[in-house]
Amino acid sequence: MSATEFEAERGRLTSVAYRMLGSRSEAEDAVQETWLRYSSALGDPAARAEIRHLGAWLTTTCARICLDVLRSARVRRETYPGQWLPEPLVAPFAPAADGFAPDPAERAVRRDQVGTALLVVLERLTPEQRVAFVLHDVFAVPFARIAEALETTPEAARQLASRARRAVTAADAPRHTADLAEQQRVMAAFVAATESGDLAALVQVLAPDVVLIGDSGGHFPAARRPVTGAEAVGRFTLGLFGQAGRYGGRVKARAVLVDGTLGLQLETLDRAGQLIRVVTTFAVADGRITGIFNQLNPEKLTAVPALPQEAGWPPGR
Repeated sequence: MSATEFEAERGRLTSVAYRMLGSRSEAEDAVQETWLRYSSALGDPAARAEIRHLGAWLTTTCARICLDVLRSARVRRETYPGQWLPEPLVAPFAPAADGFAPDPAERAVRRDQVGTALLVVLERLTPEQRVAFVLHDVFAVPFARIAEALETTPEAARQLASRARRAVTAADAPRHTADLAEQQRVMAAFVAATESGDLAALVQVLAPDVVLIGDSGGHFPAARRPVTGAEAVGRFTLGLFGQAGRYGGRVKARAVLVDGTLGLQLETLDRAGQLIRVVTTFAVADGRITGIFNQLNPEKLTAVPALPQEAGWPPGR
């Protein structure tokens, strides 16, 4: 066992930690702490002897670290200014030649993503439920191993994952079942309606129970509670784009993949001329948008590259 073997596991551990924590920086910190515990174990013959399967040991250790972070995060989230959304993992998006199907490499990347909608719903869970669900339902870790991470029994771990699954699939949870082709069609209709200011057309793109959540981290004015319902979300959305025009801010945008699903990266100006960067993610099911998630907290967008000069509105023009 060596540092080289740990580095081979780093990417998977970061994926596990990010899905548990919803924060890139916290996930990287958790993985670094996992490395410190691993390197310490290497120097202790007794501890080293307990590492029979490196990947499983690292996963268990990382999960325990994430569990501690989640427990403290629940306290921090209670004082968070406004609504909370995860840090977006943004990747370039380029439609294939047929305009819809991703290439094999892109499919491989997207298989390992869970989407912003699921990360938002995971916030409803207890720390223990979230760890059990992510490890089992996303990464197929056996319940016996999950029980070790949670210091409980396999049956208790199974029950935690089952309760989490019911919360994730609850009727009021934003549904996201669309493949990339459907996401493209729906987002194109959303962009067209928003560009024209046609509320009726926009409402047709939105599910009746659609929810809109915006996270500004207190840096910009934003709704402190979710906006719900097609009419309310439609008016709110058109109001945002209308404000950008009134303040003289040219809206720039491009289509991107956000946590593996299609979204938009936008830039505009507020009334004071201050740059506002936004990453918008959509949950889509049955041909309509069920969730819109606007991340505009600059502290959560530091890893997102600036838009190119040629970007404009609508995206792709």
